Amino acid sequence: MSSLSPVPSGPSRWEKLGESTQATTRVFEVMSAHYRHPVRGTKRDFVVLRAPDWVNVLALTPDERIVLVRQFRFGVDAFSLEIPGGVMDEGEDPVAAGLRELREETGFAGRGARLLGSVHPNPAIQSNRCHIVFVEDAVRTEALEWDADEEMEISTLAADEVFALARQGGITHGLVLNALLLFEPLWRERKGRGV
Repeated sequence: MSSLSPVPSGPSRWEKLGESTQATTRVFEVMSAHYRHPVRGTKRDFVVLRAPDWVNVLALTPDERIVLVRQFRFGVDAFSLEIPGGVMDEGEDPVAAGLRELREETGFAGRGARLLGSVHPNPAIQSNRCHIVFVEDAVRTEALEWDADEEMEISTLAADEVFALARQGGITHGLVLNALLLFEPLWRERKGRGV
């Protein structure tokens, strides 16, 4: 006879009792979320970062190059190679936000914009979502409209090279890797059709 405890059938959904704001910043609110476990009855407070939704844009040029930005990131105290993106305005449509961010950050505009998917950046502590928008035939037609603290190097790289770079650790931003994962089936289909 085994002395091991039985394996539970699945995790329990904690009951939310309430929340309170601990700090408000320019970027997010730090919340204390109060929960109770439905079986054990234990009560705990958990930290949740409440932020607006974000949008990231995978823009493909007519010659099948991906639009990239390289910028300094304070969280890692280093430069990061990414796709364009940013904070969405409250109530803003993800596709419209993606086109806006693409234009503002890179001066590129395109056609056929559509939502590839949405992900939770870090569901352990964040409440927001990041929406990934795909734009075809992106060309530089607009003036840059950077925020006061934005400063970027804008480039394009062949899509296959971007995938290789990501696999080799040259792209480490998790949300950019999410975008590439969602784009890859579409890219394989395009290559198969010879688009």
